[in-house]
Amino acid sequence: MTIQVTHTHGERITVRSGGVELLSYVYRPDPEAFEARKPYIHPLRTLGGRQVSGYRPNDHRWHKGLQMTASHLSGQNFWGGNCYVHGEGYRALPERVGSMRHDGFPVLAVADDRFTLAEELTWVENGGAEWAREERGITVHSVDEEAGAWALDWSIRLTNVRDEPLRFGSPTTAGREMAGYTGLQWRGPRDFTGGTVFGPEGPADSADAPDASHAGHGLMGTRGPWLGFTAEHDDVDAHSTLVFAHAPRGEEGSAVDASHWFVRAEPIPTVAFSWAFFDEFALAPGESFAYRYRVVVADGAWDRDRVDAHLKGLSW
Repeated sequence: MTIQVTHTHGERITVRSGGVELLSYVYRPDPEAFEARKPYIHPLRTLGGRQVSGYRPNDHRWHKGLQMTASHLSGQNFWGGNCYVHGEGYRALPERVGSMRHDGFPVLAVADDRFTLAEELTWVENGGAEWAREERGITVHSVDEEAGAWALDWSIRLTNVRDEPLRFGSPTTAGREMAGYTGLQWRGPRDFTGGTVFGPEGPADSADAPDASHAGHGLMGTRGPWLGFTAEHDDVDAHSTLVFAHAPRGEEGSAVDASHWFVRAEPIPTVAFSWAFFDEFALAPGESFAYRYRVVVADGAWDRDRVDAHLKGLSW
């Protein structure tokens, strides 16, 4: 199927196929600094028009569709919202909340079946100092009407422009058990709460998990080539599935080590590719790191075999 792209300058880029708005990439700065101003994708939809992203839910106003984040970065919060402080819990510390500034699109390329953007961004700490330069890539491809699915690739190359190391962590590295969220994060819509989470091996987890507050806990904090999340929608008799995958090692833009999964189906539906779940790491001045991820958006309740077969049919 062909892809159509509309660019509302200074605001957003919208991608459509078959009359359905698959996504909007919003780069206009948000009005609320406390929510960590940064570009994000919302809405995100299947080919059948089912919305599979949430935006500013009342439990976490700073969760916005699909977005790049860093929850703990040298004392700053590029995730948004409250900051976790060991021994004190979550606190509203607006002076710690940073932002990601859109600087330009060196590449916006559209073909019949593919859309690619390259974006330049600057990570700015709360006081205005520029800490990092980011080269971001987003590609929409493999729109497959027969399979009822399409794919989105998201890459990041981040360079430290400070004269001291950037230290990446998470609430878990700060002392909160199994809360290692940071990195590329997806927030699902409300009707994805209680959905089913599964990977290439082992049983699927759902809202029936023994610890409902950590439904999806069987994969929480683990590593794996991919993770699936399927749920049934409200209003319509339909399911949708999202698949989150790492670029295979050795591919351009792939990391040396795969991120850990931060995943919950209860009390909120969310997945993050966490690059600092259990351990902090430091990025030296002038040094860079890179990651590349894929999200497959599909109509229907896919199972492990269907996910595995579909991913094997997609090239990187």
